[in-house]
Amino acid sequence: MRLKWLYSIRTKFLLYGLSSAALTIALLLIGRQLATYLIGYPPFIQPLRWVINNIGSLPTMVVIGLTVFFLLFFSFSMSTIRYMEEIDGALREIGDGRLDYEIPVKTSDELGQIASSVNRMTGELTTYLKRITSGLEEIAEGRFDRTIPVESGELAKVAESINRMAAQLNRSIMEERNAEKTKNDLITGVSHDLRTPLTSILGFLEVIEQDRYQDEVELRHYVNIAYGKAITLKKLIEDLFEYTRINNGLPLRLEELDLVDFLRQLAEEFVPSLEQAEMACRIAAPQETVHILADGDLLVRSFDNLIANAIQYGREGQFVDVAIAAEDDQAVVSVINYGEPIPQRDLPFIFDRFYRVERSRSKETGGTGLGLAIAKSIIEVHGGRISARSDRERTAFEVRFPLVADPSS
Repeated sequence: MRLKWLYSIRTKFLLYGLSSAALTIALLLIGRQLATYLIGYPPFIQPLRWVINNIGSLPTMVVIGLTVFFLLFFSFSMSTIRYMEEIDGALREIGDGRLDYEIPVKTSDELGQIASSVNRMTGELTTYLKRITSGLEEIAEGRFDRTIPVESGELAKVAESINRMAAQLNRSIMEERNAEKTKNDLITGVSHDLRTPLTSILGFLEVIEQDRYQDEVELRHYVNIAYGKAITLKKLIEDLFEYTRINNGLPLRLEELDLVDFLRQLAEEFVPSLEQAEMACRIAAPQETVHILADGDLLVRSFDNLIANAIQYGREGQFVDVAIAAEDDQAVVSVINYGEPIPQRDLPFIFDRFYRVERSRSKETGGTGLGLAIAKSIIEVHGGRISARSDRERTAFEVRFPLVADPSS
């Protein structure tokens, strides 16, 4: 487009030159005829003869022709030159930041088109800048979800950068709010779970202290209940301490660990609990070894919680199955029980701290609400992930870790 405009302007000046040259030739021919006519009159005889004899008719015509040509060319092109100077001055104003400056459109030719295009461009830039400014004002007022439309050109990069900045600020604020809510929820959950057994302990101790029991048998009954509540309180405090310690960046002592051997040993430790629940643990491991990098002392707490959970809620199924396999670059462990299923509405929340599925609220089965949250935290600090699925047939907790090559292979 720019080359087209330049070509048109050059053509315009060429036409000015051709017109000036043609008019100059016409004037010279008229002047020659006029001089021939005037040389016969006494007042013009001497001057014209002097010019012809001393200068020559050809040089005289050349000088006069050039003078007339330049005067005519200047006269024809003067308006165009002035308009170009006006456009140039306007472009300088726009270049200095006055985007509201408007170039007057005086012609319908190429220069007029240039002026119209520049006016249209500055108008679009001004409108876009106003939209960006409006968006920034809304962001400054706290509306970080406000997005500025991204169009084209350099300003589009500015708008895109502002949108990224606003999105990052919005994420940071939401993370801060979530952290504050998490802290408040933790305090609320801890307060509730500590207060409940503590209230019971204090109640029974008050009965004992005020001698409001009938005999030693009733005394021992109250003492046993208070002792049980104290054990529950101690376990909650230990779980809470463990959960906080893990989530505050507990240093790991990573070593290469064979999951097959590790889980076989752990299953042996649960034999008394399994026998008491009239259950059995079955280990399924197609590979002889499945190696990961892990802190064994910490990882045992995670699988201890998962297997204990499977025994606690899977008594109806008689078996706890532990399946260990290697899939691509991951080690996969599934802990499966065949008891009552977890309701689908509860599945997304079972790894949240202090969350209890309704069926586990009885004092016979209710835990601290931190077991699965601790297991999840331990698995995640090892670079793994845990998920759960449950239906009428079975409930499975699946754990995945990054796999390391078997050194014996």
